[in-house]
Amino acid sequence: MSQNPEPKRRRALMLVNPNARLAAAPLDAAMQVFADGGIEVAVERFGSAAEVSPDIVRRAPGFDLVVVCGGDGTMNAAARGVMETGLPAGLLPMGTANDLARTLGIPTDLALAARVIVQGHTRKIDVGDVNGHLFFNVASIGLAADIARNLTPQTKRRWGVLSYALTALRTLLFARRFSATIVTKEGDVKVKTLQIAVGNGRHYGGGTVIEASAAIDDGYLDLYSLELSNVLKLALMFPDFRRGVHGLWDEVRTHRCTEFEIRTRRPRSINTDGDLVTFTPAYFTIHKAAMSVFTPQA
Repeated sequence: MSQNPEPKRRRALMLVNPNARLAAAPLDAAMQVFADGGIEVAVERFGSAAEVSPDIVRRAPGFDLVVVCGGDGTMNAAARGVMETGLPAGLLPMGTANDLARTLGIPTDLALAARVIVQGHTRKIDVGDVNGHLFFNVASIGLAADIARNLTPQTKRRWGVLSYALTALRTLLFARRFSATIVTKEGDVKVKTLQIAVGNGRHYGGGTVIEASAAIDDGYLDLYSLELSNVLKLALMFPDFRRGVHGLWDEVRTHRCTEFEIRTRRPRSINTDGDLVTFTPAYFTIHKAAMSVFTPQA
């Protein structure tokens, strides 16, 4: 009597960010889930974000999937390598905000997140692009970039997601509007704004929603411009920002498209998923269905 052959074991390249907020969290339970699920794991800890994508490309022939251990910034560092190789990517959320994990429905418990990868269900997602820099959640000019500049690693480790709110409150005390031109297919609009944000996914900033109907696989970018003259009014608007319905306010301009251009009088920093990576003028576009990621089944 012939026996059924054992299922082919998969090989995973696991990339661990030693600077992630939860980098010291034990991986034993997750590793056991991988072992029980027939996935052999090769662990590599990287020293800088610049190493991640080239390492994925170089080592891709020996692996069936990539597992990224870190937060949104770590996934950004891996994005180009994953897109170039076509390997499916799994995420073990070990960052501060973990907004991409929230968007994808991936549990923050590492063993449960590993089980999602073992189950093998994948989803094609879009990836945002600003001046050649990739992002999953949101790219921002103005207030969010100032918050990213003021948010220290020590604050993030001590306060976790709450560190965003604490830093935002301090930053708001010195917030000033700036002039910008938003260029879309419909034409140019000149604005005075506290912030322009362009979202690819759904969540950013520790759970805030970029737009109520946004999805990371809808093929569109969602822009909003915060055109307030009194920053104190943000306190009233905050609940609507959390739910993604801030576009109902007269002071919030919104637009949905596949590409935008933002021009400012002087170069201004651009924050992508928590990291300052480039400056205006900024050209935003979207790579549709550019990457396969492991997600829970619907």
